[in-house]
Amino acid sequence: MMEFDLRRLRFLRELEERRTLGAVAAALDYSPSTVSQQLALLEKETGARLLEKAGRGVRLTEAGRVLARHARVLLSAAEAAAADLAALNDDIRGTVRAGGLQSAARRLLIPAVARMRAEHPLVRPEIFELELEEALPSLSLGTVDLVIGDEYDGHPRSRPAGLRFAVLLEEPVRVILPAGHPLAAGGGPVPIAGLRDDVWTAADEGTGHHAMVVGTCRALGGYDPDLRHYSNDADVQLELVRLTGAVALMPPLALPAVDPAIAVRDVAEGRIGRRLVVVTRDTPPSPALTAFLSAVTDQARRFSTAEP
Repeated sequence: MMEFDLRRLRFLRELEERRTLGAVAAALDYSPSTVSQQLALLEKETGARLLEKAGRGVRLTEAGRVLARHARVLLSAAEAAAADLAALNDDIRGTVRAGGLQSAARRLLIPAVARMRAEHPLVRPEIFELELEEALPSLSLGTVDLVIGDEYDGHPRSRPAGLRFAVLLEEPVRVILPAGHPLAAGGGPVPIAGLRDDVWTAADEGTGHHAMVVGTCRALGGYDPDLRHYSNDADVQLELVRLTGAVALMPPLALPAVDPAIAVRDVAEGRIGRRLVVVTRDTPPSPALTAFLSAVTDQARRFSTAEP
């Protein structure tokens, strides 16, 4: 009977998803030569040619694709077995790897880590700052256990198979202006149409935030925004508002409690919503992951209650 090394099967599954040995090495924190050696050993174990040259890289052969398909099932079964065994222990222990965009990491994930230290000291949380676009492949492949991402009204995310999505928090998007901006006076809602001549800041192209800013200006203002500044870091965007006079659209989770240098206003043309979604694999969670999810959910509930 043929025996499989699960670690080597993970290398193969990663290569199927990430396409290059370098990308697999970066994702799993190995050198490319180590990845190549492990896949060569897998070929020796199976007696099948799993890889073939493709230009300056490699790709899976038909046998490699067949084995990668079975690797998904075997790795998922191993994860479920580990979760079932962990559930038999009285102590909640294990590693939970969680990623999220900056505001979620700061306001939800880090407080959850603090709570886990107090209530479940045998759990080892590991936190990464990740945008949903880059995090979903790692989640599917098992190198991350939980991801918090966002989606905006009119810009829904895809829902890849094998993943579980749950809404964690809903909040309005607000207009962020320098305190001295003419439209900031009076404290009332600000029309997007009135910001046609302003310089804008947003997240990088390809992100949900960038698509939301451009789509909002087009739909509500009838113009393409003068986007000059790009950053996925909310603090950088806020500093651009404070010091350069740029304007932005941001949700409350990304904002400081009090800042006299900026003005936070509602959108005059109507509510624009953002939803934070927590994404996990669609497999039975370990007790450690269940406890961490509970801590994150409670923290989101506290923020939702406190936000006016």
